[in-house]
Amino acid sequence: MNLSSDEIMETIQRFKNATLTLIKWLLCATLSGCLIGFVGSCFHLLLGLVTDFRFENPNILFLLPLGGLVIIFLYRIMGEADNKGTNLVITAIQSNEEVPIKMAPLIIISTAITHLFGGSAGREGAALQVGGSLGNFLAKAFKFDDKDTRIMIMCGMSACFSALFGTPIAAAIFSMEVISVGIMYYAALVPCVISALIAQKIASYLGIAPTAFTVDKICKLDMLNGTKFVIMAICFALASILLCLCLHNAANLYKKFLKNQYLRVFVAGLLVIVLRYIVGSTDYLGAGSNIISASFVNSCAWYVFILKIIFTAITLGGGFKGGEIVPTLFVGATLGSFLASVFGLPVGLCAACGMVSVFCGVTNCPITSILLSIEMFGASSIKYCVLCIALSYLLSGYYSLYSTQKIMYSKYRTEFINKATH
Repeated sequence: MNLSSDEIMETIQRFKNATLTLIKWLLCATLSGCLIGFVGSCFHLLLGLVTDFRFENPNILFLLPLGGLVIIFLYRIMGEADNKGTNLVITAIQSNEEVPIKMAPLIIISTAITHLFGGSAGREGAALQVGGSLGNFLAKAFKFDDKDTRIMIMCGMSACFSALFGTPIAAAIFSMEVISVGIMYYAALVPCVISALIAQKIASYLGIAPTAFTVDKICKLDMLNGTKFVIMAICFALASILLCLCLHNAANLYKKFLKNQYLRVFVAGLLVIVLRYIVGSTDYLGAGSNIISASFVNSCAWYVFILKIIFTAITLGGGFKGGEIVPTLFVGATLGSFLASVFGLPVGLCAACGMVSVFCGVTNCPITSILLSIEMFGASSIKYCVLCIALSYLLSGYYSLYSTQKIMYSKYRTEFINKATH
């Protein structure tokens, strides 16, 4: 093949531009991974400390309504009373909205308060806000244009998610996949992967272990068991829809009947306290990571996942801050654990399938869900997880935890739809 001199020069110029771009993102992603990975790791350690304190002092739950008042006060004095949380980060990538740097300390402090006093919430949703905020700050410091700022925000999201959860590959892909379903921002692949890997390494240096579970028994994938997993996947999809509906409608109900934010969060705190004593258990307070781990060993009761949905909807809908991801994993794991006893299947395997399937149903991120299953459970359960993930993605419709998420391509046809989620 003969190349003209112009073609050779054009090839050289393209390679030069690609090399310069690589160098730029290597430097920026390394800085992002180190800085945001350290902040995310400290956030993880802080949540661990406050959770341990709550376990040692269970009566601190009675201060939850007061903690809610403090959260609302902090957001008001910082001019963020109408802050959209993770939805703001998603919008920033879609349409260049600003993610203020003050959002990072606000969500860290308010999430710690929620966990300290026993509100039902997670941490990874908060991590996306922290990472997005710091990523936007770094982009402004580097004087990046709008397009590169979007990449830095995704880079920050990946780094903080990776530091808290210890799943760097899933974290890298999640920030690229969650924004617009059906479209991946591949330009962010290199910086997101590098920042996520570095952030996870920073977390490991600080003694934070990756999130992992043991799936010790694998059943034969034949026609009978395959049918059982299909039925379970339908249940996981329905659970994901129920979770989204409860979280969104709880917030709307609070706003409808309680116009004042302070009154709203105070009532939410009281409801959590009352409900805790009605059910007679503290299992549904905080993130519930211990219950997730237990669900891989012993089958859960049928109502456990429902109670977690109710506790989380009351907490987050009322104005407390935190993430939705760990409660989502709680719902999926406990539902899968219960269904294992119904269908006579291995408990750990069903809990694993439930975790990633409900996660997929509420985030509309099947690739991330598959990677998450490999990083958390290993490759032995991948066939079962992929089957359930695929069905949950299809059957969960256009529901989502994030109201600003866009469905760019239909789940049912090869068709561009650009549809808002429910």
